Amino acid sequence: MADPITTRLRRGVTPDAADANIGRARTLPWWHYLAAAAVGALNTLSFAPTPHGGWLELAIFVFFFAWITRTTGWKSAALTGFAFGFGNYVTGVWWLYVSMHFYGGMPAPLAGAALVLFSLYLAVYPALAAGAWSFCAGHARNGKLVDDAPFSPTWHGAFAFASAWAVGEWLRGTVFTGFPWLASGYAQVDGPFAGFAPVAGVYGVGWVMALAAALIAQAVFRARAPKNSAADAAPRCAGIAMPAVAAIALIAAGLLLPLVSWTTPANASLTVRLLQGNVKQDMKFEASGVKEAIDEYQRMITEKPADLIVTPETAIPVLAQAIPEPFALAVRKFADSTHSSILFGAIGGKITPEGRVVDYTNSLFGVTPEQMGVYRYDKHHLVPFGEFVPWGFRWFVNLMDIPLGDFARGAPVQKPFFVHNQPIAVDICYEDIFGEEIARTVRESDSPAGVLVNSTNLAWFGNTIALDQHLQIARMRSLETGRPMLRATNTGATAAIDAHGNVIARMPAFTAGSIEATIQGTTGNTPYVTSGNNTVLAIALLFLAFGFAFGPGRARKNKNNGNA
Repeated sequence: MADPITTRLRRGVTPDAADANIGRARTLPWWHYLAAAAVGALNTLSFAPTPHGGWLELAIFVFFFAWITRTTGWKSAALTGFAFGFGNYVTGVWWLYVSMHFYGGMPAPLAGAALVLFSLYLAVYPALAAGAWSFCAGHARNGKLVDDAPFSPTWHGAFAFASAWAVGEWLRGTVFTGFPWLASGYAQVDGPFAGFAPVAGVYGVGWVMALAAALIAQAVFRARAPKNSAADAAPRCAGIAMPAVAAIALIAAGLLLPLVSWTTPANASLTVRLLQGNVKQDMKFEASGVKEAIDEYQRMITEKPADLIVTPETAIPVLAQAIPEPFALAVRKFADSTHSSILFGAIGGKITPEGRVVDYTNSLFGVTPEQMGVYRYDKHHLVPFGEFVPWGFRWFVNLMDIPLGDFARGAPVQKPFFVHNQPIAVDICYEDIFGEEIARTVRESDSPAGVLVNSTNLAWFGNTIALDQHLQIARMRSLETGRPMLRATNTGATAAIDAHGNVIARMPAFTAGSIEATIQGTTGNTPYVTSGNNTVLAIALLFLAFGFAFGPGRARKNKNNGNA
Protein backbone atom coordinates (compact mmCIF):
# COMPACT_ATOMS: atom_id res chain seq x y z
CA MET A 1 0.00 0.00 0.00
CA ALA A 2 1.31 3.46 -0.81
CA ASP A 3 2.63 5.76 1.88
CA PRO A 4 -0.51 7.36 3.39
CA ILE A 5 0.99 10.84 3.12
CA THR A 6 2.66 10.97 -0.24
CA THR A 7 4.91 13.77 -1.36
CA ARG A 8 5.43 14.55 -5.00
CA LEU A 9 8.40 16.40 -6.38
CA ARG A 10 7.95 19.32 -8.70
CA ARG A 11 8.29 18.32 -12.34
CA GLY A 12 11.94 18.44 -13.36
CA VAL A 13 13.27 18.22 -9.78
CA THR A 14 15.45 15.14 -9.19
CA PRO A 15 15.68 13.35 -5.83
CA ASP A 16 19.26 14.58 -5.47
CA ALA A 17 18.17 18.15 -6.05
CA ALA A 18 15.34 17.71 -3.57
CA ASP A 19 17.79 16.40 -0.94
CA ALA A 20 19.78 19.58 -1.40
CA ASN A 21 16.68 21.53 -0.33
CA ILE A 22 16.00 19.49 2.82
CA GLY A 23 14.96 21.80 5.64
CA ARG A 24 13.55 24.44 3.35
CA ALA A 25 9.80 24.96 3.30
CA ARG A 26 7.92 26.14 0.26
CA THR A 27 6.84 29.77 0.76
CA LEU A 28 3.14 30.33 0.14
CA PRO A 29 2.07 33.48 -1.72
CA TRP A 30 0.17 36.18 0.12
CA TRP A 31 -2.99 35.47 -1.85
CA HIS A 32 -3.13 31.97 -0.33
CA TYR A 33 -4.06 33.53 3.01
CA LEU A 34 -6.28 36.16 1.41
CA ALA A 35 -8.22 33.38 -0.32
CA ALA A 36 -8.60 31.55 3.02
CA ALA A 37 -10.03 34.72 4.60
CA ALA A 38 -12.41 35.22 1.67
CA VAL A 39 -13.69 31.65 1.92
CA GLY A 40 -14.11 32.13 5.67
CA ALA A 41 -16.25 35.18 4.98
CA LEU A 42 -18.26 33.18 2.47
CA ASN A 43 -18.87 30.57 5.17
CA THR A 44 -21.00 33.11 7.05
CA LEU A 45 -23.60 32.56 4.33
CA SER A 46 -23.88 28.94 5.47
CA PHE A 47 -25.68 30.09 8.61
CA ALA A 48 -29.15 31.56 9.04
CA PRO A 49 -30.95 33.19 7.41
CA THR A 50 -29.60 31.21 4.40
CA PRO A 51 -31.96 28.23 3.85
CA HIS A 52 -30.28 24.81 3.80
CA GLY A 53 -26.89 26.43 4.23
CA GLY A 54 -25.40 23.17 5.50
CA TRP A 55 -24.75 22.05 1.91
CA LEU A 56 -22.87 25.28 1.20
CA GLU A 57 -20.83 24.77 4.35
CA LEU A 58 -19.88 21.26 3.24
CA ALA A 59 -18.59 22.59 -0.09
CA ILE A 60 -16.66 25.35 1.68
CA PHE A 61 -14.97 22.88 4.01
CA VAL A 62 -13.98 20.68 1.07
CA PHE A 63 -12.09 23.68 -0.26
CA PHE A 64 -10.75 24.67 3.17
CA PHE A 65 -9.29 21.21 3.81
CA ALA A 66 -7.76 21.09 0.35
CA TRP A 67 -6.32 24.54 1.00
CA ILE A 68 -4.52 23.62 4.21
CA THR A 69 -2.98 20.58 2.52
CA ARG A 70 -1.04 23.10 0.43
CA THR A 71 0.80 24.24 3.55
CA THR A 72 4.28 22.94 4.32
CA GLY A 73 4.51 23.32 8.08
CA TRP A 74 2.53 24.02 11.20
CA LYS A 75 3.07 27.78 10.95
CA SER A 76 1.61 28.12 7.46
CA ALA A 77 -1.20 25.71 8.37
CA ALA A 78 -2.05 27.70 11.50
CA LEU A 79 -1.93 30.99 9.59
CA THR A 80 -4.27 29.55 6.96
CA GLY A 81 -6.71 28.48 9.67
CA PHE A 82 -6.35 31.89 11.30
CA ALA A 83 -7.19 33.69 8.06
CA PHE A 84 -10.22 31.45 7.47
CA GLY A 85 -11.48 32.02 11.01
CA PHE A 86 -11.01 35.78 10.92
CA GLY A 87 -12.94 36.05 7.66
CA ASN A 88 -15.74 33.95 9.12
CA TYR A 89 -16.05 35.72 12.47
CA VAL A 90 -15.61 39.33 11.45
CA THR A 91 -18.47 38.90 8.96
CA GLY A 92 -20.51 36.54 11.14
CA VAL A 93 -20.65 38.52 14.39
CA TRP A 94 -20.47 42.06 13.02
CA TRP A 95 -23.72 42.75 14.85
CA LEU A 96 -21.64 43.21 18.01
CA TYR A 97 -20.63 46.53 16.49
CA VAL A 98 -24.29 47.54 16.53
CA SER A 99 -24.62 46.85 20.25
CA MET A 100 -21.40 48.66 21.13
CA HIS A 101 -21.87 51.72 18.91
CA PHE A 102 -25.57 52.34 18.36
CA TYR A 103 -26.84 51.18 21.76
CA GLY A 104 -23.70 51.27 23.90
CA GLY A 105 -22.66 54.73 22.72
CA MET A 106 -19.07 53.69 21.97
CA PRO A 107 -17.39 55.81 19.27
CA ALA A 108 -17.51 54.08 15.88
CA PRO A 109 -13.72 53.69 15.48
CA LEU A 110 -13.40 52.09 18.90
CA ALA A 111 -16.39 49.81 18.31
CA GLY A 112 -14.95 48.73 14.96
CA ALA A 113 -11.55 48.11 16.51
CA ALA A 114 -13.13 46.07 19.30
CA LEU A 115 -14.96 43.92 16.74
CA VAL A 116 -11.75 43.30 14.81
CA LEU A 117 -9.78 42.45 17.95
CA PHE A 118 -12.49 40.07 19.12
CA SER A 119 -12.57 38.40 15.70
CA LEU A 120 -8.79 38.04 15.81
CA TYR A 121 -9.13 36.33 19.17
CA LEU A 122 -11.81 33.95 17.90
CA ALA A 123 -9.61 33.12 14.88
CA VAL A 124 -6.99 31.69 17.24
CA TYR A 125 -9.08 28.52 17.61
CA PRO A 126 -9.26 27.51 13.92
CA ALA A 127 -5.56 28.38 13.83
CA LEU A 128 -4.94 25.93 16.67
CA ALA A 129 -7.03 23.31 14.86
CA ALA A 130 -5.10 23.69 11.59
CA GLY A 131 -1.79 23.66 13.44
CA ALA A 132 -2.76 20.52 15.35
CA TRP A 133 -3.75 18.87 12.07
CA SER A 134 -0.32 19.72 10.67
CA PHE A 135 1.43 18.08 13.61
CA CYS A 136 -0.65 14.92 13.22
CA ALA A 137 -0.83 14.64 9.44
CA GLY A 138 1.23 17.34 7.81
CA HIS A 139 4.79 18.26 7.00
CA ALA A 140 5.38 19.26 10.61
CA ARG A 141 5.54 15.51 11.36
CA ASN A 142 7.78 14.53 8.48
CA GLY A 143 11.05 15.39 10.17
CA LYS A 144 12.38 16.78 6.87
CA LEU A 145 10.98 19.39 4.59
CA VAL A 146 11.21 19.16 0.82
CA ASP A 147 10.90 22.32 -1.20
CA ASP A 148 7.64 22.63 -3.17
CA ALA A 149 6.25 19.31 -1.95
CA PRO A 150 2.54 19.48 -1.14
CA PHE A 151 0.99 16.18 -0.24
CA SER A 152 -2.24 14.40 -0.98
CA PRO A 153 -5.13 14.29 1.53
CA THR A 154 -5.42 10.88 3.19
CA TRP A 155 -7.61 8.85 5.53
CA HIS A 156 -5.29 9.73 8.34
CA GLY A 157 -5.39 13.42 7.46
CA ALA A 158 -9.19 13.40 7.17
CA PHE A 159 -9.76 12.03 10.68
CA ALA A 160 -7.08 14.31 12.11
CA PHE A 161 -8.70 17.35 10.48
CA ALA A 162 -12.20 16.53 11.77
CA SER A 163 -10.88 15.85 15.26
CA ALA A 164 -8.71 18.95 15.47
CA TRP A 165 -11.59 21.08 14.20
CA ALA A 166 -14.03 19.71 16.79
CA VAL A 167 -11.59 20.21 19.67
CA GLY A 168 -10.89 23.76 18.49
CA GLU A 169 -14.59 24.61 18.41
CA TRP A 170 -15.10 23.08 21.86
CA LEU A 171 -12.25 25.18 23.24
CA ARG A 172 -13.74 28.33 21.70
CA GLY A 173 -17.04 27.49 23.42
CA THR A 174 -15.36 26.91 26.79
CA VAL A 175 -12.33 29.15 27.37
CA PHE A 176 -13.05 32.50 29.11
CA THR A 177 -16.70 31.44 29.66
CA GLY A 178 -16.91 30.52 25.95
CA PHE A 179 -18.37 31.96 22.77
CA PRO A 180 -19.59 29.06 20.58
CA TRP A 181 -21.57 31.29 18.21
CA LEU A 182 -21.08 30.17 14.59
CA ALA A 183 -19.99 26.67 15.61
CA SER A 184 -20.01 24.80 12.30
CA GLY A 185 -22.69 22.35 13.43
CA TYR A 186 -25.31 25.10 13.63
CA ALA A 187 -25.31 25.54 9.88
CA GLN A 188 -26.39 21.90 9.61
CA VAL A 189 -29.76 22.38 11.35
CA ASP A 190 -31.34 22.13 7.89
CA GLY A 191 -28.32 20.42 6.37
CA PRO A 192 -27.35 16.83 5.67
CA PHE A 193 -25.80 16.13 9.09
CA ALA A 194 -28.56 17.35 11.43
CA GLY A 195 -29.39 13.75 12.35
CA PHE A 196 -26.15 13.49 14.34
CA ALA A 197 -27.22 16.28 16.75
CA PRO A 198 -29.05 14.05 19.28
CA VAL A 199 -26.12 11.61 19.16
CA ALA A 200 -23.13 13.90 19.70
CA GLY A 201 -24.35 17.51 19.86
CA VAL A 202 -23.34 20.52 17.81
CA TYR A 203 -19.62 19.76 18.04
CA GLY A 204 -20.25 16.18 16.95
CA VAL A 205 -22.19 17.46 13.96
CA GLY A 206 -19.21 19.68 13.11
CA TRP A 207 -16.87 16.69 13.44
CA VAL A 208 -18.91 14.59 11.00
CA MET A 209 -19.24 17.49 8.55
CA ALA A 210 -15.49 18.17 8.61
CA LEU A 211 -14.72 14.46 8.15
CA ALA A 212 -17.05 14.17 5.16
CA ALA A 213 -15.53 17.29 3.60
CA ALA A 214 -12.00 15.94 4.01
CA LEU A 215 -12.97 12.59 2.52
CA ILE A 216 -14.55 14.29 -0.50
CA ALA A 217 -11.38 16.33 -0.96
CA GLN A 218 -9.36 13.11 -0.71
CA ALA A 219 -11.42 11.46 -3.45
CA VAL A 220 -11.12 14.54 -5.70
CA PHE A 221 -7.36 14.70 -5.25
CA ARG A 222 -6.97 11.01 -6.03
CA ALA A 223 -9.08 11.44 -9.16
CA ARG A 224 -6.91 14.33 -10.34
CA ALA A 225 -3.61 12.58 -9.62
CA PRO A 226 -1.69 11.52 -12.76
CA LYS A 227 -1.91 7.86 -13.73
CA ASN A 228 1.59 6.41 -13.79
CA SER A 229 0.92 2.92 -15.21
CA ALA A 230 -1.76 0.34 -15.86
CA ALA A 231 -0.74 -1.42 -12.66
CA ASP A 232 -1.81 1.68 -10.71
CA ALA A 233 -5.38 1.57 -12.05
CA ALA A 234 -6.91 -0.66 -9.37
CA PRO A 235 -5.30 1.09 -6.37
CA ARG A 236 -6.16 4.45 -7.91
CA CYS A 237 -9.82 3.49 -8.34
CA ALA A 238 -9.93 2.23 -4.76
CA GLY A 239 -8.32 5.45 -3.59
CA ILE A 240 -11.11 7.40 -5.26
CA ALA A 241 -14.05 5.15 -4.45
CA MET A 242 -13.42 4.36 -0.80
CA PRO A 243 -13.35 7.93 0.60
CA ALA A 244 -16.20 8.93 -1.73
CA VAL A 245 -18.36 6.04 -0.51
CA ALA A 246 -17.48 6.86 3.12
CA ALA A 247 -18.52 10.50 2.63
CA ILE A 248 -21.78 9.45 0.97
CA ALA A 249 -22.43 7.04 3.85
CA LEU A 250 -22.00 9.87 6.38
CA ILE A 251 -24.43 12.05 4.43
CA ALA A 252 -26.94 9.20 4.17
CA ALA A 253 -26.66 8.52 7.91
CA GLY A 254 -27.24 12.19 8.69
CA LEU A 255 -30.36 12.21 6.50
CA LEU A 256 -31.73 8.95 7.94
CA LEU A 257 -30.99 9.43 11.64
CA PRO A 258 -33.93 11.85 12.13
CA LEU A 259 -36.17 8.82 11.60
CA VAL A 260 -34.96 7.49 14.97
CA SER A 261 -37.14 8.58 17.91
CA TRP A 262 -34.90 9.19 20.91
CA THR A 263 -37.67 10.66 23.08
CA THR A 264 -41.39 9.97 23.46
CA PRO A 265 -44.38 12.27 24.07
CA ALA A 266 -45.20 12.77 27.74
CA ASN A 267 -48.07 14.43 29.59
CA ALA A 268 -50.83 16.47 27.99
CA SER A 269 -50.01 18.97 25.28
CA LEU A 270 -49.88 22.63 26.30
CA THR A 271 -51.30 25.75 24.72
CA VAL A 272 -48.75 28.56 24.86
CA ARG A 273 -48.64 32.29 24.16
CA LEU A 274 -45.25 33.89 23.53
CA LEU A 275 -45.17 37.67 23.90
CA GLN A 276 -43.06 40.14 21.93
CA GLY A 277 -43.30 43.72 23.18
CA ASN A 278 -40.94 45.34 20.65
CA VAL A 279 -39.80 47.83 23.28
CA LYS A 280 -37.08 50.13 21.92
CA GLN A 281 -33.78 49.40 23.60
CA ASP A 282 -32.78 53.04 23.94
CA MET A 283 -35.85 53.79 26.09
CA LYS A 284 -36.26 50.50 27.91
CA PHE A 285 -34.60 51.69 31.13
CA GLU A 286 -35.87 55.27 31.06
CA ALA A 287 -38.64 56.11 33.54
CA SER A 288 -41.23 56.66 30.83
CA GLY A 289 -40.15 53.54 29.01
CA VAL A 290 -40.35 51.42 32.15
CA LYS A 291 -43.92 52.45 32.86
CA GLU A 292 -44.93 51.96 29.25
CA ALA A 293 -43.38 48.48 29.16
CA ILE A 294 -45.08 47.39 32.37
CA ASP A 295 -48.48 48.63 31.22
CA GLU A 296 -48.06 47.01 27.80
CA TYR A 297 -47.05 43.62 29.18
CA GLN A 298 -49.84 43.69 31.72
CA ARG A 299 -52.26 44.19 28.85
CA MET A 300 -50.64 41.47 26.71
CA ILE A 301 -50.49 38.92 29.53
CA THR A 302 -54.13 39.36 30.52
CA GLU A 303 -55.40 39.61 26.94
CA LYS A 304 -56.05 35.91 26.46
CA PRO A 305 -55.56 32.75 28.57
CA ALA A 306 -53.23 29.85 27.75
CA ASP A 307 -51.66 27.02 29.68
CA LEU A 308 -48.36 28.94 29.58
CA ILE A 309 -47.66 32.62 28.83
CA VAL A 310 -44.03 33.78 28.50
CA THR A 311 -42.58 37.29 28.27
CA PRO A 312 -39.09 38.28 27.03
CA GLU A 313 -36.04 38.82 29.23
CA THR A 314 -36.47 41.74 31.70
CA ALA A 315 -39.81 42.56 30.12
CA ILE A 316 -40.57 44.17 33.50
CA PRO A 317 -37.32 46.18 33.80
CA VAL A 318 -37.44 46.78 37.56
CA LEU A 319 -36.43 44.99 40.73
CA ALA A 320 -38.93 42.27 41.61
CA GLN A 321 -39.68 43.92 44.96
CA ALA A 322 -40.47 47.17 43.12
CA ILE A 323 -43.00 45.71 40.67
CA PRO A 324 -46.10 47.96 40.78
CA GLU A 325 -48.93 46.51 42.82
CA PRO A 326 -51.54 46.90 40.04
CA PHE A 327 -49.41 44.70 37.75
CA ALA A 328 -48.87 42.04 40.42
CA LEU A 329 -52.55 41.92 41.38
CA ALA A 330 -53.74 41.83 37.77
CA VAL A 331 -51.40 38.97 36.85
CA ARG A 332 -52.28 36.96 39.97
CA LYS A 333 -56.01 37.41 39.43
CA PHE A 334 -55.74 36.49 35.75
CA ALA A 335 -53.69 33.34 36.53
CA ASP A 336 -56.16 32.13 39.16
CA SER A 337 -59.28 32.86 37.14
CA THR A 338 -58.07 31.40 33.82
CA HIS A 339 -55.72 28.66 35.11
CA SER A 340 -52.88 30.22 33.12
CA SER A 341 -49.26 29.87 34.21
CA ILE A 342 -47.12 32.94 33.56
CA LEU A 343 -43.35 33.41 33.23
CA PHE A 344 -42.14 37.00 33.16
CA GLY A 345 -38.68 38.51 33.13
CA ALA A 346 -37.58 40.98 35.80
CA ILE A 347 -34.55 41.84 37.93
CA GLY A 348 -33.93 39.84 41.08
CA GLY A 349 -32.05 40.98 44.14
CA LYS A 350 -31.76 40.85 47.92
CA ILE A 351 -32.55 43.74 50.23
CA THR A 352 -30.38 43.96 53.32
CA PRO A 353 -31.72 45.08 56.72
CA GLU A 354 -30.09 48.44 55.99
CA GLY A 355 -32.24 48.75 52.86
CA ARG A 356 -29.44 48.18 50.34
CA VAL A 357 -30.02 45.98 47.29
CA VAL A 358 -27.34 43.34 46.76
CA ASP A 359 -26.83 40.32 44.51
CA TYR A 360 -28.74 41.58 41.49
CA THR A 361 -29.80 38.76 39.16
CA ASN A 362 -31.25 38.49 35.66
CA SER A 363 -34.28 36.41 36.52
CA LEU A 364 -37.53 34.84 35.38
CA PHE A 365 -40.46 34.71 37.79
CA GLY A 366 -43.32 32.26 37.50
CA VAL A 367 -46.91 32.56 38.67
CA THR A 368 -48.86 29.31 38.99
CA PRO A 369 -52.67 29.26 39.30
CA GLU A 370 -53.94 29.03 42.88
CA GLN A 371 -50.44 28.81 44.35
CA MET A 372 -49.21 31.76 46.39
CA GLY A 373 -45.51 31.05 45.99
CA VAL A 374 -43.60 32.56 43.06
CA TYR A 375 -41.18 30.49 40.99
CA ARG A 376 -37.77 32.03 40.36
CA TYR A 377 -34.96 31.21 37.95
CA ASP A 378 -31.69 33.16 38.11
CA LYS A 379 -29.47 33.29 35.06
CA HIS A 380 -26.29 31.25 35.53
CA HIS A 381 -24.17 31.83 32.41
CA LEU A 382 -23.70 35.59 32.35
CA VAL A 383 -22.70 37.73 29.37
CA PRO A 384 -19.20 39.24 29.63
CA PHE A 385 -19.22 43.06 29.52
CA GLY A 386 -23.01 43.06 29.83
CA GLU A 387 -23.75 41.20 33.07
CA PHE A 388 -20.27 40.96 34.53
CA VAL A 389 -17.03 42.76 33.88
CA PRO A 390 -13.99 40.55 33.24
CA TRP A 391 -10.97 41.41 35.34
CA GLY A 392 -9.00 44.27 33.85
CA PHE A 393 -11.76 45.41 31.45
CA ARG A 394 -13.64 47.96 33.57
CA TRP A 395 -12.20 50.70 31.35
CA PHE A 396 -13.80 49.06 28.30
CA VAL A 397 -17.24 48.91 29.91
CA ASN A 398 -16.90 52.56 30.94
CA LEU A 399 -16.67 53.46 27.25
CA MET A 400 -20.26 52.31 26.78
CA ASP A 401 -23.50 53.70 28.14
CA ILE A 402 -25.18 50.41 29.03
CA PRO A 403 -27.19 50.16 32.28
CA LEU A 404 -25.88 46.72 33.20
CA GLY A 405 -23.06 45.68 35.48
CA ASP A 406 -21.99 42.87 37.75
CA PHE A 407 -24.81 40.41 38.36
CA ALA A 408 -24.85 37.41 40.69
CA ARG A 409 -25.00 33.95 39.14
CA GLY A 410 -27.75 31.41 39.67
CA ALA A 411 -27.03 27.74 40.31
CA PRO A 412 -25.94 25.60 37.31
CA VAL A 413 -28.97 23.32 37.69
CA GLN A 414 -32.20 24.84 39.05
CA LYS A 415 -35.62 23.36 39.65
CA PRO A 416 -38.04 23.32 36.72
CA PHE A 417 -41.21 25.36 36.45
CA PHE A 418 -44.32 23.16 36.41
CA VAL A 419 -47.26 23.88 34.13
CA HIS A 420 -49.97 21.45 35.15
CA ASN A 421 -47.85 18.28 35.45
CA GLN A 422 -45.31 19.22 32.79
CA PRO A 423 -41.82 20.25 34.06
CA ILE A 424 -40.27 23.07 32.04
CA ALA A 425 -36.58 24.05 31.97
CA VAL A 426 -36.02 27.76 31.47
CA ASP A 427 -32.96 29.74 30.43
CA ILE A 428 -32.26 33.37 29.65
CA CYS A 429 -30.67 35.10 26.69
CA TYR A 430 -27.57 33.43 25.28
CA GLU A 431 -27.56 30.62 27.83
CA ASP A 432 -29.12 28.47 25.14
CA ILE A 433 -25.97 28.64 22.98
CA PHE A 434 -24.29 26.30 25.48
CA GLY A 435 -25.74 22.91 24.60
CA GLU A 436 -23.84 21.03 27.30
CA GLU A 437 -25.44 23.21 29.99
CA ILE A 438 -28.94 22.65 28.63
CA ALA A 439 -28.28 18.90 28.46
CA ARG A 440 -26.95 18.97 32.03
CA THR A 441 -30.11 20.69 33.25
CA VAL A 442 -32.24 17.92 31.74
CA ARG A 443 -29.89 15.15 32.84
CA GLU A 444 -29.34 16.17 36.46
CA SER A 445 -32.78 17.50 37.39
CA ASP A 446 -34.88 15.52 39.85
CA SER A 447 -37.81 16.19 37.51
CA PRO A 448 -36.37 16.16 33.97
CA ALA A 449 -38.01 18.84 31.85
CA GLY A 450 -40.10 17.91 28.84
CA VAL A 451 -40.15 21.44 27.40
CA LEU A 452 -37.44 24.12 27.07
CA VAL A 453 -38.13 27.86 27.34
CA ASN A 454 -35.76 30.66 26.37
CA SER A 455 -36.53 34.26 27.28
CA THR A 456 -34.28 36.80 25.63
CA ASN A 457 -33.79 40.37 24.43
CA LEU A 458 -31.88 40.82 21.16
CA ALA A 459 -32.84 44.45 20.73
CA TRP A 460 -29.19 45.26 21.50
CA PHE A 461 -28.29 44.00 18.01
CA GLY A 462 -30.90 45.77 15.91
CA ASN A 463 -32.24 44.33 12.67
CA THR A 464 -29.27 42.04 11.96
CA ILE A 465 -28.52 38.39 11.26
CA ALA A 466 -28.11 37.84 15.01
CA LEU A 467 -31.87 37.25 15.33
CA ASP A 468 -31.98 34.43 12.78
CA GLN A 469 -28.70 32.96 13.98
CA HIS A 470 -30.01 32.74 17.53
CA LEU A 471 -33.18 31.04 16.34
CA GLN A 472 -31.02 28.52 14.48
CA ILE A 473 -29.09 27.86 17.68
CA ALA A 474 -32.34 27.26 19.58
CA ARG A 475 -33.39 24.74 16.95
CA MET A 476 -30.13 22.86 17.54
CA ARG A 477 -30.99 22.62 21.25
CA SER A 478 -34.29 20.97 20.32
CA LEU A 479 -32.48 18.49 18.07
CA GLU A 480 -29.90 17.70 20.75
CA THR A 481 -32.39 17.13 23.56
CA GLY A 482 -35.42 15.86 21.64
CA ARG A 483 -37.56 18.51 23.31
CA PRO A 484 -39.61 21.47 22.06
CA MET A 485 -38.17 24.94 22.60
CA LEU A 486 -40.23 28.09 23.19
CA ARG A 487 -38.63 31.50 22.60
CA ALA A 488 -40.08 34.79 23.80
CA THR A 489 -38.02 37.78 22.65
CA ASN A 490 -38.37 41.55 22.75
CA THR A 491 -37.88 42.21 19.02
CA GLY A 492 -37.45 38.74 17.48
CA ALA A 493 -37.18 35.97 16.72
CA THR A 494 -40.09 34.88 18.92
CA ALA A 495 -40.93 31.30 17.92
CA ALA A 496 -42.20 27.88 18.94
CA ILE A 497 -40.02 24.94 17.91
CA ASP A 498 -41.11 21.31 18.10
CA ALA A 499 -39.04 18.40 19.40
CA HIS A 500 -37.64 17.78 15.90
CA GLY A 501 -36.23 21.28 15.50
CA ASN A 502 -39.01 22.53 13.22
CA VAL A 503 -40.37 26.07 13.66
CA ILE A 504 -44.12 25.65 14.04
CA ALA A 505 -44.93 29.32 14.76
CA ARG A 506 -42.96 32.55 14.47
CA MET A 507 -43.72 36.19 15.16
CA PRO A 508 -42.52 38.72 12.57
CA ALA A 509 -39.54 40.67 13.88
CA PHE A 510 -39.96 44.21 15.19
CA THR A 511 -43.70 43.93 15.70
CA ALA A 512 -45.58 43.94 18.99
CA GLY A 513 -47.94 41.08 19.70
CA SER A 514 -47.97 37.40 20.49
CA ILE A 515 -48.03 34.03 18.83
CA GLU A 516 -50.04 31.01 19.92
CA ALA A 517 -49.04 27.38 19.55
CA THR A 518 -49.74 23.95 20.94
CA ILE A 519 -46.67 21.98 21.94
CA GLN A 520 -46.15 18.43 23.13
CA GLY A 521 -43.58 17.77 25.84
CA THR A 522 -41.36 14.68 25.71
CA THR A 523 -39.53 12.34 28.03
CA GLY A 524 -36.41 10.23 27.71
CA ASN A 525 -32.78 11.09 27.06
CA THR A 526 -31.01 11.37 23.75
CA PRO A 527 -27.42 10.07 23.68
CA TYR A 528 -26.25 13.66 23.81
CA VAL A 529 -28.26 14.45 26.93
CA THR A 530 -26.77 11.34 28.56
CA SER A 531 -23.12 12.03 27.80
CA GLY A 532 -22.94 15.67 26.66
CA ASN A 533 -19.81 16.67 24.78
CA ASN A 534 -17.83 13.77 26.24
CA THR A 535 -18.53 11.55 23.23
CA VAL A 536 -17.12 13.82 20.53
CA LEU A 537 -14.22 14.94 22.74
CA ALA A 538 -13.21 11.36 23.51
CA ILE A 539 -13.33 10.37 19.83
CA ALA A 540 -11.50 13.50 18.67
CA LEU A 541 -8.75 13.29 21.27
CA LEU A 542 -8.29 9.58 20.60
CA PHE A 543 -7.78 10.16 16.88
CA LEU A 544 -5.43 13.08 17.52
CA ALA A 545 -3.37 11.13 20.04
CA PHE A 546 -3.19 8.13 17.70
CA GLY A 547 -2.20 10.34 14.79
CA PHE A 548 0.49 12.13 16.77
CA ALA A 549 1.98 8.91 18.11
CA PHE A 550 1.62 6.56 15.16
CA GLY A 551 0.77 8.71 12.16
CA PRO A 552 2.56 8.65 8.82
CA GLY A 553 4.67 11.64 9.77
CA ARG A 554 6.15 9.63 12.64
CA ALA A 555 6.69 6.64 10.36
CA ARG A 556 8.49 8.84 7.81
CA LYS A 557 10.65 10.40 10.51
CA ASN A 558 11.61 7.01 11.91
CA LYS A 559 12.47 5.78 8.42
CA ASN A 560 14.67 8.78 7.80
CA ASN A 561 16.44 8.28 11.14
CA GLY A 562 17.00 4.62 10.33
CA ASN A 563 18.62 5.51 6.99
CA ALA A 564 20.88 8.13 8.55
